Amino acid sequence: MSELSTAAAVFISIGVAFDLIGGLGLIRLPDIYNRLQAATKCVTLGTCFILIGVLIQFGFTSIGVKAILCLAFILMTSPTAAHAISKGSHDFGIKLWEGSVVDKLAEDKSKE
Repeated sequence: MSELSTAAAVFISIGVAFDLIGGLGLIRLPDIYNRLQAATKCVTLGTCFILIGVLIQFGFTSIGVKAILCLAFILMTSPTAAHAISKGSHDFGIKLWEGSVVDKLAEDKSKE
């Protein structure tokens, strides 16, 4: 196996940093809605950066093509899953954190 290229190392390092920040958000944020935001934004972006680093390192080999497929899968499923979980949580009646300023979904439902 060849040495890790500088560009790949930078992308992978940025990705790991985003994943760590997202993990801290999952631990530190107060409610499910804020935690989903950390998981969806930080972890999705971090994982994408890691996969781009893998693609840079290995090029369009079988590993690079798998990285592209994983990248597409994560970009499609992560936001969709977070939306479904948050909508289900809201419909189930899980309250927002008391410091939350606005609940647009509840406002829209009250207009119906």
